Amino acid sequence: MKPNHHFLLTKTIIFLSVFFVFHYSLLTPFNLMSQQKGMSFKVEVRKDVFLESKFLLYLPDGYDKYGEKKWPLLLFLHGSGERGEWLELVKKYGPPNLIEFGKSFPFIVVSPQCPEEERWSVEVLDMLLDEMVERFHVDENCIMVTGLSMGGEGTWNLAYAYPDRFAAIVPVCGWTDPSQAEKIKDLPIWVFHGAKDDVVPFSESEDMVNALKALRSPVRFTVYPEANHDSWTEAYENEALWEWLSMIVMGCH
Repeated sequence: MKPNHHFLLTKTIIFLSVFFVFHYSLLTPFNLMSQQKGMSFKVEVRKDVFLESKFLLYLPDGYDKYGEKKWPLLLFLHGSGERGEWLELVKKYGPPNLIEFGKSFPFIVVSPQCPEEERWSVEVLDMLLDEMVERFHVDENCIMVTGLSMGGEGTWNLAYAYPDRFAAIVPVCGWTDPSQAEKIKDLPIWVFHGAKDDVVPFSESEDMVNALKALRSPVRFTVYPEANHDSWTEAYENEALWEWLSMIVMGCH
């Protein structure tokens, strides 16, 4: 018997509609063997006005959403080249890429995708984190954020907007405004940049680090002398970074 394609299509549309009514949907994983799942959220902030985001979600080994344990969370913000509608692009660099190649993390990793031609919205990201806290067992005292290039800028801006929300930030080759340093002077920060960066000048990070140090910030700064804009490969492959974040997690309580 030939399948009734119209009936199957109708069922599919109804099924998807139900998910959007609840403003939370599980997308079909791009790779069924992947440890990251494509998901989305949609929140009505006022009548007929919505904020929404697609994201990759990684849950650490041992995670049990019906248990009592609260887990730290790392938010990763990609660069401008990974914007769009194809969520698979987010796996190109950073923590999502490491996870695809088998690296395990002892925390939840959330990697949203910024829409084409837009920049990171701190309002959307803050609501995404609210959604994660509501839906999963997230330790609100142990939320960290990192990002590269445009995502590095997003990391700085998110910390300026909500400085008390984060346990640590790791901006990689992102431009920023040193006049905002006072807001985050007590926050654990590790900055990475390539000395030969011809896209986001090295001085963007250097000036910010100097402003923070003038305020007696505990900021760390790693410069890769031969790196151009792609300082993120060395940064995220640096095991010392993950050891440092593990120490941050240990100190969250």
